[in-house]
Amino acid sequence: MNAPLRDRSAQSDDLAKFQRVRAAMPMLAKGLSDEDLSAQAMADASPGKWHLAHTSWFFEAMILNAQPGYEPVDARFQALFNSYYDALGERVARDRRGLMTRPSVTEVMAYRAEIDRRMTQWLSQGPIDGRERYLFALGLHHDQQHQELFLMDLLNLMAASPLDPAAYEREPRARSVEAAVGGATRFDGGLVEIGADDVFAFDNEGPRHRVFLEPYALDHDLVSNGDWLRFMADGGYARPELWLADGWATVKAEGWTAPLYWSQSQTGEWSTMSLTGRRPIDLSAPVRHVSAYEADAYARWAGKRLPTEAEWEHAARQSPDAFSNLFGEVWQWTSSAYAPYPGFRPTEGTASEYNGKFMANQLTLRGSAFATPSGHERVSYRNFFYPHQRWAFMGLRLAEDATGRGTKPLLEDAVTAAFRRDLTQGLSAAVKSLPPKWFYDAEGSRLFEDITDLPEYYPTRQEAGLLAKIAPALAEAFGPEATLVEFGSGASAKTRILLDALPDLAAYVPIDISPDALNAAADRLREAYPLLRVTPIVADFGHLDPLPPLEGQGRRVGFFPGSTIGNLEPQEAVSFMTGARRLLGEGALFLLGVDLVKDPLTLVAAYDDAQGVTAAFNRNVLVRANRELDADFDLSAFEHRAIWNAAQQRMEMHLVATRAMTVDVGDRSFRFAAGETIHTESSRKFTEASLRTMVEAAGWTVVRFDVSAEPSVAMVLLRG
Repeated sequence: MNAPLRDRSAQSDDLAKFQRVRAAMPMLAKGLSDEDLSAQAMADASPGKWHLAHTSWFFEAMILNAQPGYEPVDARFQALFNSYYDALGERVARDRRGLMTRPSVTEVMAYRAEIDRRMTQWLSQGPIDGRERYLFALGLHHDQQHQELFLMDLLNLMAASPLDPAAYEREPRARSVEAAVGGATRFDGGLVEIGADDVFAFDNEGPRHRVFLEPYALDHDLVSNGDWLRFMADGGYARPELWLADGWATVKAEGWTAPLYWSQSQTGEWSTMSLTGRRPIDLSAPVRHVSAYEADAYARWAGKRLPTEAEWEHAARQSPDAFSNLFGEVWQWTSSAYAPYPGFRPTEGTASEYNGKFMANQLTLRGSAFATPSGHERVSYRNFFYPHQRWAFMGLRLAEDATGRGTKPLLEDAVTAAFRRDLTQGLSAAVKSLPPKWFYDAEGSRLFEDITDLPEYYPTRQEAGLLAKIAPALAEAFGPEATLVEFGSGASAKTRILLDALPDLAAYVPIDISPDALNAAADRLREAYPLLRVTPIVADFGHLDPLPPLEGQGRRVGFFPGSTIGNLEPQEAVSFMTGARRLLGEGALFLLGVDLVKDPLTLVAAYDDAQGVTAAFNRNVLVRANRELDADFDLSAFEHRAIWNAAQQRMEMHLVATRAMTVDVGDRSFRFAAGETIHTESSRKFTEASLRTMVEAAGWTVVRFDVSAEPSVAMVLLRG
C-alpha cells in the first residue's frame, strides 16, 4: 500500500527539480533585449536565444522523441537547435547561429514552454526506469551547463560593444568569493583513487580508478589579479622562454598583452569587462579569462607548475577546507589532457556523442565558476577547453613537486591549513565567526570531557542513560553482521554502550577530523573488543569519500550522537544527512542524538557553568590559534558569553572583545571594536516536529523517537 505513495513522492521530487532547473535560464534572460539574445560575437559562442531553444530541444530529442507516436513541436527545430549530434541529422554550424533571426525570441520561449508542458506530462505518467532516469538527470545537468554558457557568451557579446554595456546590475553568482588564506598543503601522494562516486556524473568522469601520485603541494589560493599584474610588469607576455611553443605563437598572432577583457586607460589604470559592465581591476580577486597557455607561462614564471587533474581531485577530496575558492569562482586549469579514463565507455545511444568524441587536443579544468549553478559542481567534474580559449570563467591554482620537502605529516598540514582558512574567512566576515570543530585540539578535547562531568551539563549523561535503556531494541533493529559508522566519533565513549549490546557486530568505522584522538580511541576499542574489526577514517564528516570495503553482510548503520547535528546550520544539516544516506547505501539505518527545546535557564546554565570550564573551553580556541597559526590574541581581552536565541531555537556561544584592538593571524590583521564578538558555536534544539521536517527533507524516515527523562534529549532511529 505504500508503493504508490513512494512513486508519487518520486514524481513530485523529479517535477520540482525539473521546474527549478528550467526556471533558471529564463530568469537570466529577463531584462535582456531581443537583440541581446539574438546576436553572437564570435564563432565559439552562441546567441542566448539558441541556448534557450537548444536546452529544450535536448529533452525533446533525447526523451520525448522516444515515446511511441511522438509528434515534434516543430520538425524544423530538429536541425536548427541540434548542437553536434551527427546521428540526429543535419544541423546549423555554430558560427552561423547568430544569423538565424527566425524563429523569434517569442517563438523560442513558446517552444520552451511547450516542451516544459510535455515533460511535465511525461513525468506524471509513472516511475522512470534506469536509462530514462539517467537521460532525465543528464538533461537537467545539460541545462545547467548551458546556463553558464549563456553567461559566458553574453559577456563576450557585451565586451564586443564600444559602449561596455552592463547585462545585469549585480553579477549572477551562486556564492560569495572567499578571502585568500595563503600557503600551500603538501600531500604524500601514493596510490589514490579518482573518478565519479555513486552520484550523477557525466560519462567522462568515470570509471573510478587508481592513479599513482608523487608527493606534491597545492596552493591554498587562486592566482589573483594582483599576482597577474606583477607577471605582466615583469614582461610576462614578452618573454618567449616562459611559453610553450604553440602558446608563444598564439601570443604573437593574437597580440595578447593581458587577460581577455582587460583594458588599460591612458593614465595606466587597468579595468576589465564583466557582466555588470566595465569595472576597475580588483587586485585581490582571482584572475579570470586566461588560457591554458597563459596559465602555464605564469606557473613557469612563478617557479611552480599547473596541477594534474588527479592531484587536484585528490587534494580536493582529502582536504577541501584547506583551500579558498576550490569551487564557485573560476574553473582551474590543469596540465592534464582531456582523455578517456581507463575502462571508459560512452553513454549508450544518442547521448554517446555527449563527451567522448571531444577527447583530443583539449585540456581539463577542475572546480567550478561563480556562474556554475548550485548543485551542478562536484569534485570529479571534468570541464575541458582548447588551450588557446579564454572566454570561459577560467583561472588557475598552482602546484609544485614536494619530493624531499620537509617531514611535516600530511594530516597536520591539511588540518592546520583548514583551520587557518576558516579563521581568516570567519574574521573577515561582517559578523565574525568560527566553526566549532576547531575547539577540539588535545586541550579542547580534555576540557570538553570535563564539561560532560559538570552538574549543569545534562546532554551527555542523559543521552548515555537513554542509549543504555534502548540498546537491546536497537540491536534487534540493526540485525546481525551490521557495520556501525560513527560520524565525529571523538573518544567513542558512548559507542561502548552500543558495542556491549551488539555482540555480532561485524565492523566499527569511526570517522573524526583529529587523527590523534581517533587512533587512540580505535586502539582502546581494539583492546576491549578483540573480535571486532575497527577501521578508523581521518576525515571531516562533512566531506567524505566512499567508505572502504567492509566486512559483514548486514546493513550499515550510521551513528551521530551528542546533539552534534545541532551545530550545523539547517541547510548544512539536511545536506549532511543526505550525504550520509548516500554514503551508507540503500536500506541503511541511522541513529541520531538530539537535544530538545526546554527551559532557557537550564540551557544557558549548561553552556555557562559556575566553575568556568565552558568559558575556558571557548577561549582555548584562541590559544590554539596563537600556537598553530601564529596569531596574537590577548586571552584576557575576550570574555565567554552564552545566550539562548529563541527565534532560531538555538544556544549560542560567543567570545566578546572587552576593548578595541587589532589581532594578527600570520600576515593578516583583523580589527575588533569593543563589544564585538566571535560567534564560536550554535547548538540548535529540536522539537519532534522540527526534527522530522529536517530528516524527511534528507530522505530519511523516522522509525523510533525515544525521549529521556528531564532534562530531555532524544535518540532517533531513521531508515533510508
